[in-house]
Amino acid sequence: QVQLVESGGGLVQAGGSLRLSCVASGGTFSGYAMGWFRQAPAKEREFVAAIRWTGGRTYFGDSVKGRFTISRDNAKNTVSLQMNSLKPEDTAVYYCAADSKSRAQPTSRRGYDDWGQGTQVTVSS
Repeated sequence: QVQLVESGGGLVQAGGSLRLSCVASGGTFSGYAMGWFRQAPAKEREFVAAIRWTGGRTYFGDSVKGRFTISRDNAKNTVSLQMNSLKPEDTAVYYCAADSKSRAQPTSRRGYDDWGQGTQVTVSS
């Protein structure tokens, strides 16, 4: 099982930037992809971004395209989410996720087996 620990959340003004990081432990990660989802109060968990561990292909949710980027460091078992031009509607708990069983559905919650505890991102207007 992969353990995931997120960091980097916080409070930022609209238009600002934040960088989230997620470290996978429990051995060298060799799964299909790692991703980020978010969940705002009273809303469903929403896909944000994902990256294939081999090859680095990236995927983004429509609401964050052009503002967020995702990257990985295979040697450090780390995935990062750079969030720019933040909006109040980006406020949510952000979760890191890992597809360690090659489900190959990087934009779906069903594609992930392991989840972090989440980190709060709050964007003030």
